[in-house]
Amino acid sequence: MHPNHTPQQSVEVHQPTPIPPPVAHPAPVIPMQPSTLPTVASIVLPDGRVVTGYAIDHPQPQPVAAKPTVSRTAVNVALGGVGFLAVCGGLLLLTSFIVALTAFIGQLIILAAVIFGGWIAVQVLGPSGHTGGTTVNIRRAVFKRNHFHG
Repeated sequence: MHPNHTPQQSVEVHQPTPIPPPVAHPAPVIPMQPSTLPTVASIVLPDGRVVTGYAIDHPQPQPVAAKPTVSRTAVNVALGGVGFLAVCGGLLLLTSFIVALTAFIGQLIILAAVIFGGWIAVQVLGPSGHTGGTTVNIRRAVFKRNHFHG
């Protein structure tokens, strides 16, 4: 809309309500000298303005309460117990390893005996295709070894 054609509105003006000032009880004034003068710091902003102000001391955290001391004897006993348990565990593992190795070697010996025994059985009971030894031909009644001729 055009500014000349705006409808007229009534304007209400509100006046602020004054707040009564707090009643202050005057504190006793104790004269003190400042321990140190605060340092004034100036910072130049990128647009060229300079901001000057007092440095604010950051509040320091409360000191941590001292831990109670631990007796040297208690530390030595605890470390000795841990060492003892480590040695016992290592011996248990070593014993288990030796038992397993012994069983494995026993199984290898049994396997070698079975294989060697099988080889001997094949040699004794298998077909004899070799020459030499006693030749027996019953039909002709020829015994080469005893020199019997029939």
